[in-house]
Amino acid sequence: MISIREQDYGLDVALFNEFSLADFKLFEDALVKRVAEQGKPDVLLDLSELVDFTLDMALEEVKFVRAHEQDFGRIALVVNDVWIKLAAHIAGLLSHNHLEYFDTVEEAQAWLAKPVAA
Repeated sequence: MISIREQDYGLDVALFNEFSLADFKLFEDALVKRVAEQGKPDVLLDLSELVDFTLDMALEEVKFVRAHEQDFGRIALVVNDVWIKLAAHIAGLLSHNHLEYFDTVEEAQAWLAKPVAA
């Protein structure tokens, strides 16, 4: 299940239980919309309640990141599970975005609320 909220800096996305291809399509649509409205939005991905993800979603994510990696700014990841963190780290190696890991949503939001240093 996915929850997507627009913020001044971009998007807050929270994932619960399993991240499916249908969830990813909702995320993809929201991000493309935000890019059209804002330019390069920052994204907070809260994976702290994520238990699993589907293989078809993972493959789509790789394709999407490769096609759109220049479209978004900073990415803040909130993650507790070591395996989910490893998977996120591997996915992050495929892009050139500024990626930071956080223990809480509040820490991630505070980082994204700060202006980007030139």
